[in-house]
Amino acid sequence: MRLQDTLSNSEQTLDISKKIRIYLCGVTVYDESHIGHARTIIVFDVLRKYLENKEIGVEFIQNFTDVDDKIINRAKLENTTAEKISSRYIQNYFEDFDRLNVKRATNYPKATEHIEDIENFIKKLIEKDIAYVTKNGVYFSVSKFPQYGKLSKKRICELQSGARIEVDEAKKDPLDFALWKFSDVEPLWDSPWGKGRPGWHIECSAMSMRYLGENFDIHGGGRDLIFPHHENEIAQSESFTSNQFAKIWMHVGMVTIDGEKMSKSLGNIKSIKYVLDNWGPNIIRLFCLSGHYSKPIDYSEELLKENLIKWRQAETCYYELIHANSENHGSEIKSLIEEISNEFDNALESDFNTHLALLAFFKLVKEVNYLAAEENIGSNDAKIIIPEFERMLEILGLVIPKITSDKKQEVDNLIISREQLRKEKKFQDADKIRDKLNEMNIELIDHKGKTIWIRKEKIKADMQ
Repeated sequence: MRLQDTLSNSEQTLDISKKIRIYLCGVTVYDESHIGHARTIIVFDVLRKYLENKEIGVEFIQNFTDVDDKIINRAKLENTTAEKISSRYIQNYFEDFDRLNVKRATNYPKATEHIEDIENFIKKLIEKDIAYVTKNGVYFSVSKFPQYGKLSKKRICELQSGARIEVDEAKKDPLDFALWKFSDVEPLWDSPWGKGRPGWHIECSAMSMRYLGENFDIHGGGRDLIFPHHENEIAQSESFTSNQFAKIWMHVGMVTIDGEKMSKSLGNIKSIKYVLDNWGPNIIRLFCLSGHYSKPIDYSEELLKENLIKWRQAETCYYELIHANSENHGSEIKSLIEEISNEFDNALESDFNTHLALLAFFKLVKEVNYLAAEENIGSNDAKIIIPEFERMLEILGLVIPKITSDKKQEVDNLIISREQLRKEKKFQDADKIRDKLNEMNIELIDHKGKTIWIRKEKIKADMQ
C-alpha cells in the first residue's frame, strides 16, 4: 500500500510486514461533532478496516482534547465545569460514531489523564534548552528547530505573528508556542513551573509517544491541522527524540458548504446528529468516501440524494442475491468477481482512493442487478458473489441488515397469501397484508418469471 505523505509531498510505501500504528488527532470536546469530523474519522475507519481485512494488525489511537480555552469558555457560559462539558460531548461523540458504524479505537487517551507525561516531555525540552519559562508559561523556541515549516512548506522568515499565532509580549519570538499556560482558572494542575494547564500541541506529542512509541507509521487528521498543530508537534517531538516522528503524515480534505468552510459565524455547520437523523449512516459514509480523501468535498442535499439512489441499488443487489434460487449460471461469474475485487483492492492500495473503490463496488452492484433482471443468476452464482459483496460492505463500513431464514420465510408467506387473496378477489384482506408489508418497509420487484421483495432502509429525507 502506498499513501501520500504530506511531509515529503510524495507517495510512501506503508510497511505492512508488522502491526501498523496510527495516531489520529481527535476532536476538542466543547460542542457537537459535525460532518467534517465525520469525514476524517470515516476515512481512517475504512483504512483500518481494509488493513484488518488483509489480516494486518492495527494499533489505532485517537485522542480527545478535553482541556482547552473553548471548553472553559463553554463551561463559563453554562455555569458548569469544564469536566462536565467534556464528559457530555465525549458521550455524544460515541453515540454519533457508533451509529456511523465506526469501529472504536484501541485507545482514546484524554489530555487530562496524561498531565504527568506532558510535564515530563516539557522538562526534557527545557533541559535541552529548546523550551523556556516566561511570566505567562513555558514556550517552545521555534528558532532552535531549523526545520520548522517543513510539513506546511512555510519558511520561518516569512511567518508572521497573526490570527493563528497567539500574541504574547513575554515570548522571545512571535512564532514560539505554548507548552504550558499559567492560569488560576480551573481546570489547572501544579507543575514545576507554576499552576496551569498544557498547551494544545504538546498533548498529542506526549500521548502518541506514550501509546505508539517515538516513531510510528501514520499520523493523521484534517488538513486544517497541518499548520500550526502538526507543524508544532513535529518540532517539539523531533526536538525531544532527535529522531523522525511519524513516518507518514496523512491529511483529509475539508467538508465545505457552497464552497465555504463550515463555521458558527456563517451558521452553516451540519452536526453529525442532524445528518444521521435525516439520511442515516450508509448515505453519510458514501458521501464522505465519494471523493479522494485529500481533496475538499462540498456538502449538498443533491449529492446525498445521488448517494441514496446508489444505496437503493446496493440494497436491491443484496436481495437479488439472497432470493436467487434457480440453477441458472451467469457467464464467467468467478472471473468477473475476481476482476472487480482486484479493482477495489488496487484502488485502496494506490493512495487510498475510496472514490475508485466505490466505483468498483457499484460495478459489482450493477452487474448483479443486470443479471438478475435477465433472470440469469442462480443460487450457485450467489454463493460466489455474496462473500465478496459482504467483504466490500464490511471494509466500507456499510450495513445492510441481514435477513434470517425465518424472517425471509415469514415475508415470503405473507406475499404468497396476498397473491392467493387477490386471486380469490378478497382485495380488502389482500390490502391488509400489503399495508403490513409497507410497515415492514418491504418493496416488491417484478421479474419476468417471479416477484421478489427487498426491505429498504428507512431514511427520513427519502420520505419528505
